[in-house]
Amino acid sequence: MPHTADSDRARDRIHALLVVCVLAVASLVIAFLGATPARVSATELLGETRTPGEAAFIASHRGGGASAPENTLPAIEAALAEGFDYVEVDVALTADGHAVLMHDATVDRTTDGHGPLSSLTLAEVRTLDAGSWFAPAYAGTPVPTLVEFLDLLAGTKHRALIELKGEWDAAAVGVAVGHLAGRDLDRRVAIASFDARTLARVAAASEVVSRMLILKHLPDDVVSAAAEAGVRGILVDRKAVLKRPEVVQAVHDAGVRIVVYTLNSDTQWDEVTALGVDGIVTDDPETLSAWQNSASGR
Repeated sequence: MPHTADSDRARDRIHALLVVCVLAVASLVIAFLGATPARVSATELLGETRTPGEAAFIASHRGGGASAPENTLPAIEAALAEGFDYVEVDVALTADGHAVLMHDATVDRTTDGHGPLSSLTLAEVRTLDAGSWFAPAYAGTPVPTLVEFLDLLAGTKHRALIELKGEWDAAAVGVAVGHLAGRDLDRRVAIASFDARTLARVAAASEVVSRMLILKHLPDDVVSAAAEAGVRGILVDRKAVLKRPEVVQAVHDAGVRIVVYTLNSDTQWDEVTALGVDGIVTDDPETLSAWQNSASGR
C-alpha cells in the first residue's frame, strides 16, 4: 500500500512525540543525578529544641581535655569511647596552609614549642610534643592534622563541632569542606566560627555542611544575626545567655539551636538547663553526663 501524505504526517508526529518524551526523561535523569543534596536541618544535626529542664546534648570540649591533652587524638578517642553526643575541636592553619588541631594562636601552652602557629610549617609542627605538659604518659603525642581527626571520626557514628580559628580564605575552606565530603561527614559535622566571612566561605563551598556562629556577646537582635549568617545554631558564652535568658526561646521560635560554652560545674549546668538550652560544651563530659542522669531522676 503506498504511503499517503496524511500517513507521513502522522508518522512524523509520532516520531516527534517520542523525541520529546525521550528528552523529557533524559532531563529528569540529569536533574536527579545532578541534584544538590538537601541541606542538613537543625533537627537532624542538633536534635529537637529542648524545653526548660530537659537535658541538653553534651559536646566534649577540645576533644576531651579533662582526660587527655586537649585537641589530641588520645583525647578524642577517649571522648568517642565514652559515647558522648559530640566532640568539639579547634582547627587552625599552619604557615604553609595545613589545618591542624590547635586552640591558641601560639604553640607555647600546649606543646614544647614556641611562637605563633601561623609562623610554623606543618613539618615543624609535627616535631612538637603536645602531650608532656599534660602528663608524662602522653610524652611525644603529636599535634594532629584535621585529616587525622576526620579519619578517626569517620570510623564512628559520632558527630562533631569544628571551630575554625581566625579567618580562613576560600581555598583553605574549600580543602576542609572537601575532606568532610570525601568521608561522608558533611551531614555529621557543623563548622563554627566567630568570623562571619569564614562562615560565608563555608556556605559558598557547600550547600550541605551546617554552620554555627560563635558569640562572646549577644547582638541586640540575635535572631536576625543568625538569619543573616544562615546558621543552624549559635554557640554562646554562658554569661551572655544568663544576662538575656529570653534569647533561648527567641532563637527556638526561629528554628535555631543554642549551645553554651564552656561549663564545668553543676551550678552552671543547672542554670542553663533550666533555660532549655540545646547543648552544653564542657571539659568534663563524664561528670556532666552523670549529673544529667541524676537530675532526671529527681
